[in-house]
Amino acid sequence: MDEPAERLRFHRVELRRWRTTDLDALDQAINESLDHLVPWMPWAAGHGRQQTAGFLARCHDEWQTRQAFTYAITSDAAVIGSGGLHRRIGTGGLDLGYWIHPHWTGQGLATMAATALVDQGFRLTGIDRIEIHHDAANTASAAVARRLRFTEIERRPAPEGPSAPGEAGIDVIWRMTADQWQTHV
Repeated sequence: MDEPAERLRFHRVELRRWRTTDLDALDQAINESLDHLVPWMPWAAGHGRQQTAGFLARCHDEWQTRQAFTYAITSDAAVIGSGGLHRRIGTGGLDLGYWIHPHWTGQGLATMAATALVDQGFRLTGIDRIEIHHDAANTASAAVARRLRFTEIERRPAPEGPSAPGEAGIDVIWRMTADQWQTHV
């Protein structure tokens, strides 16, 4: 398959392709999550409604060009975060990214969303690996990678050093291959 489904479901989460009409819900989720996001997400420090609208427009364009497939993460119909698969790690690979509103953390929802994304990613034609990249100080992202049984393959200094206030400046890269995923599910 060349394009993933527009809706994914795994246990208590549903992921759906972002729409421009999600501006209010996404803007609210980001605003309520800023203390949680700013330490790890460089874009969060300059967040504003205009940036959110730009993000949603990019999501549409990147889906059309098949460069990224980004979803609203929802639970009980509420937007609780964002997750996506991005073609930025070379041929055959996808980079998995995600964040969850702090009110919804600690419930396994990030892991559920990541599971749905990984499963869908490996259904795409030509994908043989999916990676999670995060700063070494971001232990929550590491926990999701561990729970999904990704393999840590590398730690290296970030080229520009820390890019957000909570970061240590060490990039951690986790990988799951299609063969590993088949034995996992």
